[in-house]
Amino acid sequence: MTKFEVQILGCGSALPTTLHIPSSQLVEMNGKLFMIDCGEGTQLQMRKFGAKMNKLHSIFISHLHGDHVFGLPGLISTLSLLGRTADLTIYAHQELEILLKPVLKFYCKHLVYNVNIIPLQKEGFNPIFENQSITVYSFPLKHRIASSGFLFKEKDKIRHIKREMIDFYKIPIREINNIKNGANYVTPEGEEIDNKLLTTPPNPSRSYAYCSDTAYDESILPYIKQIDVLYHESTFAESEKVLAEKTVHSTASQAAKIAKLADVEKLVIGHFSSRYRKLDKLLEEAKMIFSNTELAFEGKIITL
Repeated sequence: MTKFEVQILGCGSALPTTLHIPSSQLVEMNGKLFMIDCGEGTQLQMRKFGAKMNKLHSIFISHLHGDHVFGLPGLISTLSLLGRTADLTIYAHQELEILLKPVLKFYCKHLVYNVNIIPLQKEGFNPIFENQSITVYSFPLKHRIASSGFLFKEKDKIRHIKREMIDFYKIPIREINNIKNGANYVTPEGEEIDNKLLTTPPNPSRSYAYCSDTAYDESILPYIKQIDVLYHESTFAESEKVLAEKTVHSTASQAAKIAKLADVEKLVIGHFSSRYRKLDKLLEEAKMIFSNTELAFEGKIITL
């Protein structure tokens, strides 16, 4: 099975603390490294946890609040110092270009690679990146400014060959790929052999969704239905529900309700307010609704 891991680099909210770094994550899939959000301190976290900067493929920015983007200029500059030559693609709302272009012009005059910004659509469920292994989708979240969630979905896999059946029917090697992809086999005598006799089902495809920053919003449920792991912001405890509504964020209980309604396998909560020195209360409130809930923390690795 190919590697599919998520590493939390930062899971704090807007006000930095000594406990948590602003939002950033790395998704590693089949040898490629994708970044979600790039808060201040992200590149230092990559160094701390041993992430290989030269493997960074592209960056996905959920929205343009500072705690999700302030790390971009420093990271882009460092990649240049490390000798990057491949283009860097950033998927973000179009306004990022207005913010980033003058900063790069002033501080990164001698970049030897291109920084390409692909604008996100503010409505709908949209495929924004695809390779042989995964498709990445964006979808709208509910926040004070345009904000997007991301779904990383592994592509359907091919079926597993039953070697003994291939040998029994003396099936030529040239037919193997077709059979792996679901085709029946017709013998030289004209007998059709059902694919299910020749193969076993593929491993289930895996999926991961990132939803931060957002208020409680059931409209995202169709996009995250029955995924393996959901990361959902849980900025506040239920006692601060009014503040959550005012700032257009979620409580831990609300994140758990979304996970339950979406029938996901696991919930990871993060984007914690600086008011919480300990997170036991948030975890307890979430687990009362959705038992398979875990806390995010810097350095945490989620293996799918």
